[in-house]
Amino acid sequence: MKFGKLVDKAWEEKSAAEILQAPPSALEGLTEKHDEQLAALGIKTVGDLGSWKYARRAAALADLADTDK
Repeated sequence: MKFGKLVDKAWEEKSAAEILQAPPSALEGLTEKHDEQLAALGIKTVGDLGSWKYARRAAALADLADTDK
C-alpha cells in the first residue's frame, strides 16, 4: 500500500507496521519538535498516537458530528 500523502517522504515506501513503529514526525506535517512534545505525553510512535485514548475519542466525535443535528 502507498502512504504518500499520509507520511513524510522518507517513509513513503515503508510498510504500515514500520510506520506504526516510527516517531510521530514520520507523519506528514509533524516535526521532531512534535516528537518531543508528544513524548511528554507518553506518545513515542505513530502507533502510540493512533491508539492514544484522547485521539481516538476526538476522531469518534469528529466522525459522529454530522449525525448530531
